[in-house]
Formats: sequence, C-alpha cells, structure tokens
Amino acid sequence: MLKIYQQTINEPIKFEGIGLHTGTKTKLKILPGKEDEGIVFKRVDLADTDKNVIRASYDNVSSARLCTTLENKFGIKVSTVEHLLAAFYIAEIDNAIIELNNEEVPIMDGSAKDFLEVFLKSETVKQNKKRKYLKILNKLNLIDKEKKISIEPSDFFEVNFQLNYKNKIIGKQKNNVNFYTDSLEDIFNSRTFCLFEDIVKIRKLGLAKGGSLKNALVVDNNRVLNEEGLRNKKEFVNHKILDLAGDFLLSGHRILGKIECIQGGHELSNKFLRKLMSNKSSYEVLELKDIFISKKLNVEESARLAVNA
Repeated sequence: MLKIYQQTINEPIKFEGIGLHTGTKTKLKILPGKEDEGIVFKRVDLADTDKNVIRASYDNVSSARLCTTLENKFGIKVSTVEHLLAAFYIAEIDNAIIELNNEEVPIMDGSAKDFLEVFLKSETVKQNKKRKYLKILNKLNLIDKEKKISIEPSDFFEVNFQLNYKNKIIGKQKNNVNFYTDSLEDIFNSRTFCLFEDIVKIRKLGLAKGGSLKNALVVDNNRVLNEEGLRNKKEFVNHKILDLAGDFLLSGHRILGKIECIQGGHELSNKFLRKLMSNKSSYEVLELKDIFISKKLNVEESARLAVNA
C-alpha cells in the first residue's frame, strides 16, 4: 500500500561484507534520518566531515558501468549502491544515513535479501512530514540502439522488463511487477548475474575482484554454475527489476508510473532519469491524503487521493 508519511528506522543497523568490485571488506552502519533528509552516504574512513557526505541522487551518479557509483563535488565516491537502495524502496524507508568505512557497499549474497530481512524485522518510525511522490503525467521514452525505456502514467509503481540474451538459460526473459500489489519476494531474492565467458573481460577492467559463486549467478553455456541453481524461474530479469528500483529511488521520490524497459541497465536508467527530471511537464510532485491505499483500491479511487503538495 502507498504510505502517507515519511519513515525512517528506529535504531542503528549494522552490516559487514565484501565489495563485489573492490574485493575489500566494508563495515556499514545505517542510522535514522531526519524528515526530508532522504538517503545519505557518509564515508567515515575519511577525516574531513565536510567533504565525506554523498547524497543519493541521480545527478551524483558518476559511473553506471556494471554498478551505480555516486560521487560528490569533492570527488568522494561510494559504489554498488543499487541493492541497498532497492531494499530501502521495498522496506518503505525514506530517510537514512549510511556510514561506511570503504568506497563500496557490501554485495552480501548478490541480492537485496540480507538487507530486506533485517529491515523487515526492525521497527520503522512514522515521521511527521508527508511523503512526496513523483507522479508521471505524460509518456516519455528513450531509445539507445537495442535498449529501450519508457514511462507512462499509473497510480502505482509498475515495471515491465524484458531481457534478450542469446544464451539459452537466460533467453528472452520478461516479467511485469506492481510494487504495491504484487509479492516482491522473488524480486529482492534475485542475485546479480554474469556469463562465465565475460568474467575475464570484467576482471581486466579491474572489476569483480570480490565476485564469487557466493554472491553472483554465473551462467556457462546451458548451465548455471551455482550448485543451488536458480532461486526462482525468472531470477535474471527479476534482478534487473531490483536494480531498476534502486536506481529510480535516486530521483528522490517514489514513482507513480509504469516503466517499460528492454535490455536496460544502470547506464540507461540514469540517462532516462536525467531526461525525466529535466522534463518538468512529464511529472508533478504529490502528497497523499490521510487514507492508506489498500490492494483492493481501484485505479479511479486511488487517483482521487492524490493532491498537489
């Protein structure tokens, strides 16, 4: 259901794990955030507290190559933020400060499962200020060769994603998910993946130093190398939907719109977000009245609940 008021966590939460690309261990502590603060990263391994804060925003994305990297005006970075951001999206957490003692967020098991399991067991705090939603008013699209993404009006956040791989295991996999009416367990359980043949290329780029079968799905021709196999039949496309949710939280709002995406990824999502946010006629920012929108509420009823902020 759509929440009316902003939320944060009740008490600090800690995680620890290896970075997928750096291969280094990171300790991460999530602290309650103030109203309207949003999601903020803080590099506690750096001494200058005036320069080590990085706001989770689409215009702070400095690289989207195989992961989403944020960078502030002082050149301080934090990378592989997408799974944690997706966990915030699903757990309905609006404001938080993430302290970390390294450049990269831990990859955990390659999905958002470890983050979500802790968030859902922890107590959240309803704050006094209302949440602002970004409601799509007009269809907008972006085409980059075989990659396509578009967004159109909807009273919920919906994602229709399609992958087109020559690999027989992945193939032309697609899924459609409504983040407010569907179960999201298969989404947040789905792990990052790669083709075995691409591992050498990726590591030549200095990436995936911490990658293993413990934190990524690896596909070699017609088989999955992970001993336990797939967690769900659409794990590949479901992970892409997870990534997209995390990347779209960088808009600063939860989206009320339907996204159609073919062959997308972090780079396409960020290009599209920049186009969307610069096109003021395509959206408006709304608050909701003091009524929860239940799963049974139809589109006409839910539309009447949206009022200008």
